[in-house]
Amino acid sequence: MQSRSAPGCWAGRSAARSCLLLLLIHTSAQVGERSPNGGRAQSRRAQHQQQLLAHRERVDGAESFPLDFTAVEGNMDNFMVQIKNLAQSLYPCSAQKLDQDMKLHFLKNATVTCNDGSSAGYYIKESKGSKRWLLFLEGGWYCFNRQSCDSRYETVRRLMSSTKWPQTRTGTGILSPQPEENPHWWNANVVFIPYCSSDVWSGNTPKTNHSDYAFMGSLIIQEVVNELLTKGLDNAKVLLLTGSSAGGTGVLLNVDRVAEQLESHRGVQVRGLVDSGWFLDNKQYKFTDCLDTISCDPTEAIKRGIRYWGGLVPESCRQVHVGEEWNCFFGYKVFPTLKSPVFVVQWLFDEAQLTADNVHLTGQPVNEGQWRYIQNLGQELRSTLRQVPAVFSPACLSHELITRTYWTDIQVKGTSLPRALHCWDRSLQGNNHVNGSKRAHGTPPARGCPLHLMDSCPWPHCNPSCPTIRDQLTGQEMSVIQFLKHMGFDVQKMAQQQGMDPRELLGMLSNGS
Repeated sequence: MQSRSAPGCWAGRSAARSCLLLLLIHTSAQVGERSPNGGRAQSRRAQHQQQLLAHRERVDGAESFPLDFTAVEGNMDNFMVQIKNLAQSLYPCSAQKLDQDMKLHFLKNATVTCNDGSSAGYYIKESKGSKRWLLFLEGGWYCFNRQSCDSRYETVRRLMSSTKWPQTRTGTGILSPQPEENPHWWNANVVFIPYCSSDVWSGNTPKTNHSDYAFMGSLIIQEVVNELLTKGLDNAKVLLLTGSSAGGTGVLLNVDRVAEQLESHRGVQVRGLVDSGWFLDNKQYKFTDCLDTISCDPTEAIKRGIRYWGGLVPESCRQVHVGEEWNCFFGYKVFPTLKSPVFVVQWLFDEAQLTADNVHLTGQPVNEGQWRYIQNLGQELRSTLRQVPAVFSPACLSHELITRTYWTDIQVKGTSLPRALHCWDRSLQGNNHVNGSKRAHGTPPARGCPLHLMDSCPWPHCNPSCPTIRDQLTGQEMSVIQFLKHMGFDVQKMAQQQGMDPRELLGMLSNGS
C-alpha cells in the first residue's frame, strides 16, 4: 500500500512546489508594480523570477526550498496564509492529514529524570528543511523543601512526573503551526520541553537513596539539545530558547550554557526569548512566614531552593554574586552578565509577581495601600527594563503571553509582539551572534521597526489592546472603568495627579486609552 501511494505523494509535492513558486512570482510582481523605482524594480523582478525558475528545475528530490520573502514583506501575514492553504489543498496525501501536533519523545539517557525518577522528555514537531529551531521551556512555579515538594506532588503531579503525559501536544501562539496565528515561526522546528523538575530549570541533582526527589532541570535542557543534534539541530542557523514564567527565568539561567554547548557548531546563533520570567526581588506588600511556595518571599524561597536543588546559574553571573548566587534568578541582575541576545516580554503588572508579593485580587476591591503598591510595581519594572535593548512590556494585568492564541492582538505603541520579534530577528541577521561571541545586540532598529516597546501609562489595563478582563468570582467580562473601580481607582484623585479634568480622564478610560 505504501509503495503505491508514494509516487502520488511525490507528484503532489512537486505540483505544490511549482504552484508555490508561481504564487511567489505573482505576488512579487504585484509588489513590484507598486515600486516607485520603475525600471529598476522590473529588472530586479525579472532577475528574481529567473532565479526561482532555475531553482525549480532542481527541487524535485528536495524536502524544501529557500524563498526570498523580501518582495512581499509588507504583506507577509496574508502571503503565509496563501502559501499554507495552497500547499495543503494540493497535497495528495491529505487522507493521512498533515500532522501538525508535537509528538512525545522520552530521553534516551534514562539517568536524567523528573522529580519522581520517571523519564524526562520533550515534544517535537519537525519541519524538514527548516534551519530555525524553537525550544520552549514550560513554567509552573517551583518547590523549595521537602514539605512544599510533597504538597506539590499531591496537587500538581504532572509538574513532577511524566507518568501521565499525553502522547501529543498542540502548539498555540508562537508554537502554533498556523501562519495566521504565528506569522514568523509557524514553519520552524518546534520543541516543547515539559517542566517536571520544580527547580526553575536550574537543578543538577539526581534522585538517590538519601533524597526523595531529583532536581535536574538544567541537565534536562542539556540532554534535549544533545538529542536534537541528531535530528538536524547541528545544521541550524538559529536556535531560539524561549519559555514562560518559571520557564522564562529558565531561559535567563540557561541560554548562555546552551550557546556554549553548541560552540563547536559555529553556524548556530543561540538567542533567548523570556516571557513573564523577569521577576523582582522587591519587598512584599504583606510579609508572611515562608510556609509554602505562594506566600513565601521570593528571595527567601530561591535562597532555600538553590541549596535544595543544587541549582546552577550562569558562570558570568556567579562570579559577580559569589556566595549569593540566588541573585542570578532575578532578571535585572542576571541580564547584564549574559553574552547571548535576549528579548524580554513582560507585563508591567504581572499577576504572578503580585501573587508572590501577597497582593491577591480575589474579587474584593483593593484598598488604597494595595493600589499604590500595584502602581509602584509598574514603575519598578519599567526602571529595571530601561536598559534592555529588546523588550515588549504592555501595561496590563496578566501573566504569560507568547503561547496565548491572542498574542498577535496585544500592541505597544502600535506594534504587535510578532512584529517586534521579527524586527529583532532582522536586527540580528548578518551579525555574528554565535556561541561564545562578545555580547552584542545587533544593528540599530530599522525605521518603523522598533525593538524597545514599553507602555508609559501609569495604571493596569491603560493599554487598549490588553486581554479581556473577567471578574474572578462571576467570570463575566468587565469594562476598563469597571475593572479600575473594582481595583479601588479614584477618578478624582487620579485626574488631579495627572493634571487633568476628571471628565477628560473618564473619556480616555471609556475608549481604553
